[in-house]
Amino acid sequence: MEVKRSRLLATALPYLQIFSAFALTPPPQSFGKVSHHRLRRHLMAGYCCYALALLVLVFVVTYVNIVAIIEEVDDYQVGDFTKVMGNTQKILLSVMSIANHLNMLLNYRRLGGIYEDIANLEAKIDDASQCFGGQKHRFSFRFRLAISVGLWLILLVGLLPRFTLLAMGPYVNWPCKIITEFVLVMQQLKSLEYCVFVLLIHELVLRLRYTLRQLKMELMDCDRQDMLRALSVALKRNQLLVGQVWQVGVELGTYFTLPMIMLFLYNGLTILHVTNWAYINTFYDDDCCRYDRFGTCILILLNVLFACFLSQRCTNAYNSFPRILHQIRCLSAVKDFQPLNMGIREYSLQTEHLKLLFTCGGFFDINLKYFGGMVITILGYIIILIQFKVQAIAETNYKSNLNIST
Repeated sequence: MEVKRSRLLATALPYLQIFSAFALTPPPQSFGKVSHHRLRRHLMAGYCCYALALLVLVFVVTYVNIVAIIEEVDDYQVGDFTKVMGNTQKILLSVMSIANHLNMLLNYRRLGGIYEDIANLEAKIDDASQCFGGQKHRFSFRFRLAISVGLWLILLVGLLPRFTLLAMGPYVNWPCKIITEFVLVMQQLKSLEYCVFVLLIHELVLRLRYTLRQLKMELMDCDRQDMLRALSVALKRNQLLVGQVWQVGVELGTYFTLPMIMLFLYNGLTILHVTNWAYINTFYDDDCCRYDRFGTCILILLNVLFACFLSQRCTNAYNSFPRILHQIRCLSAVKDFQPLNMGIREYSLQTEHLKLLFTCGGFFDINLKYFGGMVITILGYIIILIQFKVQAIAETNYKSNLNIST
């Protein structure tokens, strides 16, 4: 089992088990070689039935909320696109669950390969760093995972029901409200699953960068030919490991392409839907969820921002390699040793051509630049939406005044 032979995966195991309980990812224990194949098949069959049951639950929640939104639109007598937008937003819940289940089914082996690659890379990086005294970090990976993913997980599970529960109104009964909150939290946790894997890759990048910096320190005071040859071999090994980390990043982007696209689309449409109802309720004095709607928009935006921020931070750490290589190349010992100089040049060309980008299948990159573009796009659609609402209200008032005068 890959989790048992990797400290990084063992540290991330509690979070992965939580996501597995929400049917967002296959159980980590299902990967790797096991001795009891029959027991494994039975457990996987049981988990598949559990995941299908949650999928049916999402379908039920979608149906209940569509009926509720139709009743609410009829009571408010909103004759514009509110019903279409609301129904689309509710249907996307089911579409997201279908996409996630299909992704787990079709990319099961790919995810197993990602686990295996991370475990192998961790072992190779630790072995390569032994000649430089091993790895040293200010904060452990467990602490950084807890302070980022763990803390945000608690905030998300605690705040999302607080903001969305009362906004459902009297059109959904309390049992259905609780189930709906479970489904809403479940969909948002997909972003945190993605963040866990990004942090795993980030940790590998940090370890390789630390080894490269240690190699630079060794070269500053090195004048022996045999030592320079040994450091050349260590540099080549570091280069190959960086290339393998880049490949894992590509596989990770391919695995999360469909779920992350659906999550970003759902969050964007949800913000428009919530803004639309916030504008409708501004004409009613008994609106009790005005600030809750604002909190919902901020929370799901922060959930997207968190994924973009971690991806950007990992990319920035990877992009620091060319600067370190340039510093090594400027050392006098490197200038006088041609094989090492050529190795650094080859390493620099690799980092220039193999850019670590967390992308959704080439549709868009998950970074702070994309998040800024997403916010601007949402604001543009909000302005268009309000313009349509103002125009519809003006036309309704004109027709009512015309009927009164006649």
